Amino acid sequence: MDAVPRISRAQSMDALSSMANIAGYRAVVEAAHEYAGFFTGQVTAAGRIPPAKVLVAGAGVAGLAAIGAAGSMGAIVRATDPRPAVADEVKSLGGEYLPVEVVTEQGTDGYAKATSQEYDAAAARLYAQQCPDLDIIITTAQIPGRPAPRLITAEMVATMRQGSVIVDMAAGSGGNVEGSVAGEKVVTDNGVTIVGYTELARRAPGQASQLYGSNIAHLLTLFTPEKDGVFTLNEQDVIAQQMTVVRDGVVTWPPPPVQVAATPAVADPMVALDPTPPPVTSPADRRLMWVAAACATLAFIALTTFAPPSFVSNLTVFALAVVIGYYVIGHVHHALHTPLMSVTNAISGIIILGALVQAPMVGSNPWIGVMALAAVLLASINIVGGFLVTHRMLGMFTRS
Repeated sequence: MDAVPRISRAQSMDALSSMANIAGYRAVVEAAHEYAGFFTGQVTAAGRIPPAKVLVAGAGVAGLAAIGAAGSMGAIVRATDPRPAVADEVKSLGGEYLPVEVVTEQGTDGYAKATSQEYDAAAARLYAQQCPDLDIIITTAQIPGRPAPRLITAEMVATMRQGSVIVDMAAGSGGNVEGSVAGEKVVTDNGVTIVGYTELARRAPGQASQLYGSNIAHLLTLFTPEKDGVFTLNEQDVIAQQMTVVRDGVVTWPPPPVQVAATPAVADPMVALDPTPPPVTSPADRRLMWVAAACATLAFIALTTFAPPSFVSNLTVFALAVVIGYYVIGHVHHALHTPLMSVTNAISGIIILGALVQAPMVGSNPWIGVMALAAVLLASINIVGGFLVTHRMLGMFTRS
């Protein structure tokens, strides 16, 4: 199970990610148990209680779980990671991403890579700057097959306040924190508690068993595609390739590398510069534009002169609505698409009411009836489509 590749299609079978998710959550629980203060800030009659400040080193599966858990408990959460691409994930969970401005090697197999000496030095300066202001530190940095990198030194721990807590999730592989002991809890001379428990996932046995069983069930579903209980090994499947050790007496381990992450290519600034000069508008084209603008102005003046007064007022309202709607709807954040769809449904309802109001005037002008019918038809399509899309989006958050 630990050979399941970290690709999108194999997420439901990735037992390591499942256990890391539980461990990250449990690390926050252990930190809250050892910490003598509140995670969330409070204002009481006795005074104001500031929220706890938490730093999560590493924004992998465990780190993101810790960020989400600490943030949901009301703490101020900060996070570091060698991969700048995780900044959006940290922000989406309510955390603040602290960048280390050094170019690092990006892993292509879903796991962390060893950082450079330049990055380690810059990260050490960042940790030394942050430690005096922190209440809780959770470290998650581990590299498969190698000792865990040292992130927090004894000097940094000495600058933290009394009662602070550090949870070293990598204590079993050498530790990210100097002074941590695998499987034990240590209290330093200045009153900082360093938790080095190595069985965090086992401290939530029911949830761990449930997720692990689900991982195995999804894996067996992959290997029994006909749903008849017959085990079928597809050698062309990348998941089967990564998990196969021996096939028909032939050793196939180690498997070929799988590409799960791509480092964006750095654009060449010389190539990015377009030497082609911008097109120059000729005098003839400029005269044509002025003639077209003059014709449109004359047509508008003629239309407003001979049209009834109600048409002019309606045209003015329509033009203002187009301008305001463009600037309002065009700048709506992508997270508000569903509320925006509700607004458009309300506008469509207004259009239908306006078309129905015009129904008594069909006898005097047949074109009014045609326009009213078209308005009702198009607005109805928008309303029905909006409700269907909204219902589908809400279904994504409903437990099956």
